[in-house]
Amino acid sequence: MIAKHLGATLVLHDIRGSKPGDEMNFEDIYDVDKLVKSFESVLKVVKKLPSHVSLRDIAIVKVPTRVAEDYIKEHITPIFKSKGNIRVTTYLPDVNLRKSSLDGETDPVSCLAMFGSLELQPGVNELVEGMIQRLKTHSKRSGGRFIAIDLRVEILENKNFHETGAGGSKTCYNAQEIAVFLRKLGFDGDTTIYLTQPRWESSLNILKDIFPKTLTKEEIMPADKKSKYLELENSRV
Repeated sequence: MIAKHLGATLVLHDIRGSKPGDEMNFEDIYDVDKLVKSFESVLKVVKKLPSHVSLRDIAIVKVPTRVAEDYIKEHITPIFKSKGNIRVTTYLPDVNLRKSSLDGETDPVSCLAMFGSLELQPGVNELVEGMIQRLKTHSKRSGGRFIAIDLRVEILENKNFHETGAGGSKTCYNAQEIAVFLRKLGFDGDTTIYLTQPRWESSLNILKDIFPKTLTKEEIMPADKKSKYLELENSRV
């Protein structure tokens, strides 16, 4: 979305984890050729930084996730015009900014990026399908159905997620709150739950007390794949 509004070329970046050195090439996970083709009528996408561009000449710009067009014009465009090349990094904004940036319809370029351009590489897709089959095996009594929850401890520890927005609404919930919510919805203790959390943490114990079949990546990922994918803690596999 930012590259589109700036009229800039988008350079695909590495996928980085939460720890130094945790990174993989974008094309190791996603089909880059499909992504480039999906965007060809919207903006130019390249796999690598052009050789004539030096990393020392690139300005790093920190922006909140899912920014609105007005934010781009006010905070990012002036830097881009001044420097010519920028590297965008995201951070988790406070609740009020996050709320205002999500008001209204989702930008069509963002929709394309999220739903119409990303396709897993065959090997990664095979891994994901295998993990899904393992979850279905744990869920035989419910017809193979399970619940997937994007819950990661390192994000819950971010102070911004402990704030509330207008009217006291929350945007992030801990393990206990999720467990209570699921019980109120009528899910019983035999329900299988998959967390995007890489490994088990003691703060998740309350969830497993109520739903014993709560599993993390480590518990369902094949042993020979853990060294490659599990260590990349920001991975959404």
